[in-house]
Amino acid sequence: MFSGKPIKPTFKCYLPPVQTDVKKTIEQPIKKLEPKLLQGEIVVNEVNFVKKCISAESSQDDLWGKLICTNFKVSFIPQDAPTKQKSKLSHLLLGEHDIPLTCLEQVVTVNDTKGKKKVLGSNQKLKFNPTELILYCKDLRIIRFCFDEAGPESAKKVCLAIAHYSHPADLHLLFGFEYQGRRYHETKGERVNGSKPRGGFQTPNFDRPSDWDREIKRTGASEWRVCSINEGFAISSSLPEYIVVPVSLADQDLKTYSIFLLDSRIPHWCWNHPNGSALVRMASIGDPIQQKKIEQRIFTAITKSHPQRSEVIRSDLDKCLPNIQDIQSAFFRIRQICVIDPFEESDERWLSSIENSRWLEHIRAFLKHSAEIVYHLDGKNASVILQEEEDRDLNGVVSSLVQLMLDPHYRSIVGFQSLVQKEWVMAGHRFLDRCNHLKKNEKVESPLFMLFLDCVWQMMNQYPAAFEFTETYLTVLSDSMWIPLFSTFLFNSPKQRRKHLMDFTKNKAIPQGEDEAVYFPPVWDWSQQFSTKDQTLFNNPMYVGKGAACVQNGEVKTFRRAKKSYSSTLRGPSASVRNGVKGGEDPFPRRGSLMSELRSDFSPMKDESPSERFFKDWFSRPADQQGVLIPLFMPSHMALWKLFFLRWVPEACIPKGGSITAYHKLSQLVDEIEILQSHLRRYKGPSPGGTPLPSPSGPISDQRRMYFKASSPNDPPTPPDFLTSSFPFSPMGNLCRRGIHGTPISKFLNGARIWLSTETLANDTI
Repeated sequence: MFSGKPIKPTFKCYLPPVQTDVKKTIEQPIKKLEPKLLQGEIVVNEVNFVKKCISAESSQDDLWGKLICTNFKVSFIPQDAPTKQKSKLSHLLLGEHDIPLTCLEQVVTVNDTKGKKKVLGSNQKLKFNPTELILYCKDLRIIRFCFDEAGPESAKKVCLAIAHYSHPADLHLLFGFEYQGRRYHETKGERVNGSKPRGGFQTPNFDRPSDWDREIKRTGASEWRVCSINEGFAISSSLPEYIVVPVSLADQDLKTYSIFLLDSRIPHWCWNHPNGSALVRMASIGDPIQQKKIEQRIFTAITKSHPQRSEVIRSDLDKCLPNIQDIQSAFFRIRQICVIDPFEESDERWLSSIENSRWLEHIRAFLKHSAEIVYHLDGKNASVILQEEEDRDLNGVVSSLVQLMLDPHYRSIVGFQSLVQKEWVMAGHRFLDRCNHLKKNEKVESPLFMLFLDCVWQMMNQYPAAFEFTETYLTVLSDSMWIPLFSTFLFNSPKQRRKHLMDFTKNKAIPQGEDEAVYFPPVWDWSQQFSTKDQTLFNNPMYVGKGAACVQNGEVKTFRRAKKSYSSTLRGPSASVRNGVKGGEDPFPRRGSLMSELRSDFSPMKDESPSERFFKDWFSRPADQQGVLIPLFMPSHMALWKLFFLRWVPEACIPKGGSITAYHKLSQLVDEIEILQSHLRRYKGPSPGGTPLPSPSGPISDQRRMYFKASSPNDPPTPPDFLTSSFPFSPMGNLCRRGIHGTPISKFLNGARIWLSTETLANDTI
């Protein structure tokens, strides 16, 4: 008789337990794991019993389920439905574990037992059965799946399918074309008279003369006109059909000049200052013999458009700013540091690595140069021409930043969207190539739009009350580049956009003359992606916009400016009264810190240049949130955009911490103020002592402007448990990067290109 200790089983079953109770089985059938599919979306391949790895050090948080590849996304469906988290945006088109195929940067298969790995491309063969799949995403996520319990052939097929469908052979194969065609016909009955009003989108497309006419009128550019010589893209394939040019330049002259300009990109207007100076952008002149003569005529026409006939200043961005390769290299380095390498923010080496990536250095260079352009336009009353070889990359960044600094309209949500539409989409920024949606040429890939958004965030970080939108809005906008369902970020030029959308309407039997905002909408229609409730996360509670409401003597009043002015000389009250504080001490130490750092440059020991005097004068005054805004651009003022770069890093996630805690309290306060204002509007009395009369407006609407509602006396004083520094995103489900066995993760995204064809892991270390 055997009388020892019971032997522990050596086999661990990961399959769901078999239901033995027949009655229970009938009442609670085993959950069928089916994906939620959009119109036109089909399942290409799938594999069961897949483990999604959450932590590298422990498997207790890992999820089991089905991995699916469709013609739109990679989708993981957990066996056990997780509890719904309050701390995440609920995307209407993507599930919590979904990744659009265009968002995939690299598809990496690993076999630990054989010591092999391979980065998969389209139509490639896989010589080993993968035990792991690692997905590196363009939104900085890293997702890892294990196939220990899955069928080896099924695992191989799904890996190959993901690699193949994430490398579309042509633009029209992107899922957006199939989806929008189906959506248009299936929702036809929901639209009034078969068409959705264009005005509902608010943001102008700048694809028609009326949009440009309104912008000319808004900025007071009376000496500029809408020009139609590029109708049908007859002159330039990368400019919009309608551009704005000086009144004194005839169409025939512009046609003559276009021959000598790169891609015939003739000078086109961006914006007008109230003092009459204009911001213009143009490409380089290819013929050195004709260069001087053409430039002189263009400069003369722009001078005539200025009421004081002020000088024209040319800024050659190719000579004074980083090129697209430098920007791409810096982004790869900072992504490596923030996403791949072990995270330790307090470590000096980590902070030095951030600095050595040169990403923040490039951010600073663009902000500083844009501020110098602001000086010429606002301080010298001089018109400025931004010149770049192709006028499609650096010009877009600088022209947008200059307008953001000078014009408060562009700091509103609709204004900012119109700025992106005008200076990026319609100006011919190569979104298809720079985002590398088709993964054909990595040499032309460059995150210029991401760099612009980071520059905007730096300004928001310094002037939080000047912008209507939040950093959540900027982050969601950056994520939308990788969702191929909207027309905004899919094309290289307006002409390419027109050609593909015309083919699209023919193939999908869409009537001619239908508004493209209806059949292939832009990203600006946020209701496609988020609920009305979630869109309130885009609203900044601190925003000081036009017509900011206040309560005075029991009445709701609105501040309105008597005269529109962006001049730095009309910025605010005198130095003795600043921000409601009388006397000597400046309540904004940041401005003092700037002056202390600039003291060596602005010291009386040397003669100050006019630009130094302009900046010194500007920073000595309180900032007008609805006037000119110049960012602090010393190296110490550049900060890492943590919500973007660190939101998926579990180690960097701070429970009940980060800037979201202030946002939470401010939102509650603003919501309470707006409720009180609503009550005041509902009860109108002839005098403070009179009997209030209820207004017919009825009860307060549930559709409120703030995401976080006013707190009640019973609410705890501490922030809710679901608030973290990553809010409204969650690093849960993204890989914790420490101690990943068998995968040389530190080598991906940094030099990965040199060993794409290598299959041996020998001598590789973590």
